[in-house]
Amino acid sequence: MKRHQMESVPRTVSTVVPNTAEATHVFDILGYSQMKGRGREEHVTSGTFVVGGLHWAILLFPDTHVILLDDEEDNVTAFLELQSQGGGKVRACCDVRLVDQTTGLASSAAPAQPDAKTFKVFNADESNRVSCLKMRRTEFEAPPYLVDDRITLECVVTVKKEPRVSRARPVPRIKVPPSNMMQQLGDLLESKEGADVVFDVAGETFPAHKLVLAMRSPVFKAELCGPMRESGTEPISIVDMQPVVFKALLQFIYTDWLPSIRDLEGDDNSEMIRHLLVAADRYAVDRLKLLCQSILCKNLRVGNVATTLALADQHHCGMLKDACIEFMSCPNMLDDVVASQGFVDLENTAPSLVAEAKEKMGRFKKMSRMTKSNAPEDEPNSN
Repeated sequence: MKRHQMESVPRTVSTVVPNTAEATHVFDILGYSQMKGRGREEHVTSGTFVVGGLHWAILLFPDTHVILLDDEEDNVTAFLELQSQGGGKVRACCDVRLVDQTTGLASSAAPAQPDAKTFKVFNADESNRVSCLKMRRTEFEAPPYLVDDRITLECVVTVKKEPRVSRARPVPRIKVPPSNMMQQLGDLLESKEGADVVFDVAGETFPAHKLVLAMRSPVFKAELCGPMRESGTEPISIVDMQPVVFKALLQFIYTDWLPSIRDLEGDDNSEMIRHLLVAADRYAVDRLKLLCQSILCKNLRVGNVATTLALADQHHCGMLKDACIEFMSCPNMLDDVVASQGFVDLENTAPSLVAEAKEKMGRFKKMSRMTKSNAPEDEPNSN
């Protein structure tokens, strides 16, 4: 897809960001020993706290929560419980940290339970309780955590909700207009502002700018900036060129295009294009030279092909020269071309060019016959 087509297609953008909430609840248990001995199904419940718009609580089981086998360790366990009703599924984790009663610093009990920081699914209608602590009793119920029958838990609860997605909105866009540099240079030529050189063509003057001319034409560069540059402020005389041709040459040098290119492609303007080609060759404006060749090639006719061939040969236009010879090689054109006044004049003024053209025409004909002979023949009708 082209760039201008891509820019015309509407584009929108949306943004998704994580939606998490975190809070710390301090569960301070005084008289811990008195909380024990009530049975393995009994627990101590913290006050309800809110994280992510939902109500939660910590459930601590001071007594052994399960029946132990002979080789099993006795652990103290705690659970994070979702107390809000409804609302569907929610993911949360709880990092329980035990407070050192001597320093007041908390350390995570996660090493004793590696999956404590893993997000787990809560569902108020089904599973609303998830384990967040499982620690050996011998470690839990000992200094520095249990001191003066007091133990403190810092519970860092993180709730992960559905990601927040913004509404789709148009992508900000600043349109950049197409370059008008060539138009500005054309206006500079028309205004004559800052002109530092003047040309005289058959009595008509053309102010211009040395830098622009030198940038676009190596011939102008040598004449205006090199050792052969003309001194003084007098207009530089241009001979063997019509004013209208020189004006068109300047317009192309400044704007890289001819002002009315379509108007120049007809037969009536072929003479103007020929003069422009000569001017482009004279000042080494190669793009203009190719443009003129292209227009002349499109407008080849029986009546002008011979003169166009001579022009192409004189100004080293190899592609245009080959196009002329190929045109002349067409069987339905050859007799009319040879009978034309232009071809007769060409035989008198440039016999070597005619000989070269005939030689190439012979090669073109030979290639044409070979192409026809190699073409697949139609299969005979079986009927």
